[in-house]
This record gives sequence, C-alpha cells and structure tokens, in this order.
Amino acid sequence: MFQSIILLGILVIFTTNTPVASAHKVTTAADVGATLHLEPNDNPRAGEATKTWFALTRKGGKAIALAECNCQLVVYAEPHSPKEPPLLEPPLQPVAAERYQGIPGTEITFPRPGAYQLQLSGKPKDGRSFQPFELKFAVTVAAGSVSTELPVNVQNVNQNLENVTEGQTQGIPLWAIALSGLLAVGVFFGVLRMVKRR
Repeated sequence: MFQSIILLGILVIFTTNTPVASAHKVTTAADVGATLHLEPNDNPRAGEATKTWFALTRKGGKAIALAECNCQLVVYAEPHSPKEPPLLEPPLQPVAAERYQGIPGTEITFPRPGAYQLQLSGKPKDGRSFQPFELKFAVTVAAGSVSTELPVNVQNVNQNLENVTEGQTQGIPLWAIALSGLLAVGVFFGVLRMVKRR
C-alpha cells in the first residue's frame, strides 16, 4: 500500500515537472557537420547580444577553422519565403571555444522574440578539403530587453513576429499547469479511494 502511494507520487512529480532542455543543435550536409552553440545556455533573448559559434567539422571529426572556409551566416525570421532577403548577415570571426580553435563565431542580437533560422554556408578556401555546404538551424528566441526600434541594418521581413507575447515564448503554458493540477488532484483522490477500500 505504502509502495503504491510512493509510486503514484513519483508518477505525479514526473508528469507535472517539465524539464527545460538545452541541447546543442547539430546539422550535417555532405561531408560537413556543425554544432550550434548559443550563449548563455542556448537560450537567446530578444534585444540582447547572443554569442554564437559553430563547432564546424568534416567527416571523421576534424575541425574546420574559419581560416580554411569561405563561410557566411545569414539569419531569417520564420516563416520566410525563399525570395526574402535575410533579416541579418552578421560577420563571422574566428573564435576559440571548448576544444575548438579558430572556428566560425559571431554575436547576434535578435530584434524580437520568436522563431528564426540561422543558415551557415561555406566552401573550402583550398577548393578540395571538404564539399561546399549549407547548414540550417532553427532557433527560438525568448522575450528579453526588446528594443522598439530595429537597428539600421535590420529589415523587418516577418510582420507577424510583432504579435508574439512573452507568455507565448517563455515558461510552461497555462493549460499544461492546469492539466498537471487536475492530474495531481485525480491521483490524490484515487489513492484516497484505494485507502478507504482497505
């Protein structure tokens, strides 16, 4: 009986607590792959500078330094059409991060909360050490210190991002909290009913 109550309690805890995942995003194309890192904690916030770097590697795990690659990064607000110009084109610089030296990196200030796509493309400077590539990363930006004016070099290509509220981009949705509460109450009364029957 006591074990059943503990088991149900653990079940309630695991179903009501939604963990926040902060996994790095990995994308591959041909013989090149990259892991996207956004600082801090892969949780960019609108209006705040986000250190962004790509652990760019060729097949076999050998790192590709920015000095070996004609790389370009563009940022699109989602959704976007193929003919739209990029929202941002931040310049890449070599950075040292973790065990990587000279890999592509930059700082991005996302103008508004919402969905974005980062597109990293590149060709080898020597013409043969790896195949040309284009890697796409989906990024969700939380509300932060959003500026009311867009920077001069930013085009607002996605008008519907202006309607995103902080409640839509952060935390656990209200319906999930209510559902968890109802589940907890149901489990409590179920256990209480079992105890009364014995």
